[in-house]
Amino acid sequence: MSLNAIHLVGRAGRDPEIKYLSSGKAVCNLTLAVNRRSKNDQPDWFDLEFWDRTAEIAHNYVRKGNLIGIQGSLKFDRWTDRSTGAPRSKPVIRVERLDLLGSKKDAEQARQEYSQGGGDYNYDEF
Repeated sequence: MSLNAIHLVGRAGRDPEIKYLSSGKAVCNLTLAVNRRSKNDQPDWFDLEFWDRTAEIAHNYVRKGNLIGIQGSLKFDRWTDRSTGAPRSKPVIRVERLDLLGSKKDAEQARQEYSQGGGDYNYDEF
């Protein structure tokens, strides 16, 4: 038995970039920042790759700073460095499911409403 599954929640580090291959398939890339438990720690950064309809949804609805959840699998992109000829690789998460969880603006608005007595929000959700 083998298992290759990743579940992450974090904020988009940049706007998604989409391109269409000659086959007509869409591929979209972006980075994801996932905070650690301590606010003093730097976030972990992940390269994400979306395909087909999920790529189009990410491109149309995700913006830098948006909170998203993803489910996917880990793969390694491999290539040869043009200048040195050395083999290179980097980990990439191929996203199979995308959950749009909100934006920083949404979170700030919810916090303001809460502080003004306008709602009962769970800060862990932002």
